[in-house]
Amino acid sequence: MPAFLARERPQAAYTALWIVCSLLAVACLALQAALHFRTEIAVLLPSTRIYLETACETLGCEVRLPRRADLMSIESSDLQADSQRPGGIVLNALLRNRAPFAQEYPELELTLTDQGDRAVIRRVLRPADYLQEKRGAVPAGLAGGAEEAVRVNFDTGGVAATGYQLFLFYPCPAPAASGFWQLSYPSRCQDSRFK
Repeated sequence: MPAFLARERPQAAYTALWIVCSLLAVACLALQAALHFRTEIAVLLPSTRIYLETACETLGCEVRLPRRADLMSIESSDLQADSQRPGGIVLNALLRNRAPFAQEYPELELTLTDQGDRAVIRRVLRPADYLQEKRGAVPAGLAGGAEEAVRVNFDTGGVAATGYQLFLFYPCPAPAASGFWQLSYPSRCQDSRFK
């Protein structure tokens, strides 16, 4: 066979370069996966939370508690007229985290309805609104298997309502300042409708 048709053997330098580049690509992919699944990793491996939080400080993200509306429920709720204030009502509800891990407190949507079941007043309650004395507990979330009693006083402004609906939900996260690191929870931007 003529010399110009003979296959050249790959040089060791090119082989080593391909190996280094491949390992670097695998490492970058692993870091990207860890960043994307940081909440799940922090729940499954709590000892990694501090490292994930340190990385997020540098990258401009945050390690949040899980937001699984399907594992959070309103066990009971009651709306009564406030006997001490005319035009006032009192909402009592019991929230339960059915997950085996702590979760963020959900937001609650209270809708007062008329006789035709049409909304007359709607209000969204953030955790700081309904936890009032326990506002310091908001960052720690609702522990796995735990319940939280909610009691909130409202002034209806004289609007006549005959019924109500109470829903819990997690709002979609606000856009990050840097769109590059924006990792939202699209599958978790859901609500769980309970009456």
